[in-house]
Amino acid sequence: MSKSYCFASWLIDGTGSPARKDALIRVEEGLVSSVEFPAPEELSRLRRDGPSGVALQSYPASTLLPGLIDCHVHLAMSGKTDQELRVRQLRSEFEQNAPLIQERIETCLGLGIMALRDGGDIGGHALRYARGNAHSPARVKCAGKGWRAPGRYGKIIGRVPEEGSTLAESIRADFPHVDHIKILNSGINSLTEFGKETAPQFGRDELAPAFRQAREHGRKIMVHANGRLPVVFAVDAGCDSIEHGFFMGEENLKKMADHQIFWVPTAVTMKALSAHAGQSGVASMILENQLEQMRRARRLGVPVASGTDAGSFGVRHGLALAEELALMVEAGFSVEETVRNATSVGARLLGLDHELGRIRPGMPANFLVVPGPPADFPRSLAFLSAVYLNGEIITPRAHNGACEI
Repeated sequence: MSKSYCFASWLIDGTGSPARKDALIRVEEGLVSSVEFPAPEELSRLRRDGPSGVALQSYPASTLLPGLIDCHVHLAMSGKTDQELRVRQLRSEFEQNAPLIQERIETCLGLGIMALRDGGDIGGHALRYARGNAHSPARVKCAGKGWRAPGRYGKIIGRVPEEGSTLAESIRADFPHVDHIKILNSGINSLTEFGKETAPQFGRDELAPAFRQAREHGRKIMVHANGRLPVVFAVDAGCDSIEHGFFMGEENLKKMADHQIFWVPTAVTMKALSAHAGQSGVASMILENQLEQMRRARRLGVPVASGTDAGSFGVRHGLALAEELALMVEAGFSVEETVRNATSVGARLLGLDHELGRIRPGMPANFLVVPGPPADFPRSLAFLSAVYLNGEIITPRAHNGACEI
């Protein structure tokens, strides 16, 4: 039986509990068999002699935490800011896109991101890739193509219901193929008029039967929604998560807390637009407003999951997650709460909590090691020491060496 020990000076277990000192993780056959916190004298002996007959990987002055999860990506889309390149890639055939999708997944895994939830692309390329690579070491959940209303926002990631059919009727055929349903229920944020809202794409009466049907088939529903009414309709109809949620307001946050509906804020999108799109004024204002909503969500108890919208303008696959987590800390989440949002909360949202999200006996040994104490997180992600996947060490990637394709 394969056995090993991993020692780190600090452990963040993914539950949101305070970090603990001097953790010794025992791994057997790819699973965590024990999590121990040796007494000082035992720790001194282990440092001197190591566990009897068992390999010890020691990471002094480092922090160990569960593998990360990005709950909102677009693997078939580029995070580049070159618009010509972005359009060209959107129009690419699957055979051209597949190697790029693979590299993006490998980049994320090398940065400690072990699961991704894809929000769709017009060609359905991410779904097709995932179905053809079911044994990929990173877990990838895909929506295929999203759903939008005729004449509304979302052409690059969604399609409209079939003529003469309801939304529920149109998406029924998707159930055997997709991992979750993606609905677009608003437009995007105006970068010229702060706080401008768009009307809902679908009403409660259209959403509710579609959501009920999806749930009966074991599929969760992620809803792109900004502004008060688009979120009200999605929450009242029973969605599983609100994506983005800019300007949705405190009443929606209270409802989401009451019903434990997940929120994926993707605040980093506004940081990217502020930095790259020449829209620093309005984009910066939107970012500040989103950070305030995140503060309220924390106080109210909304389950907040980390997601970046990687593949959107200026949001780079893999790299953006550390930026999103830094924004969570700026919004008032503790380091341990931020790690929880990026691990166990995301694992619950994706239905992967049996294999990801926490470090405890019986779970797969999926974790990463970063240098320095917990207070250095998430800056320390730029200097990743090790990534363990099912107890095996894989080569981490340097942040400056990650792809930007």
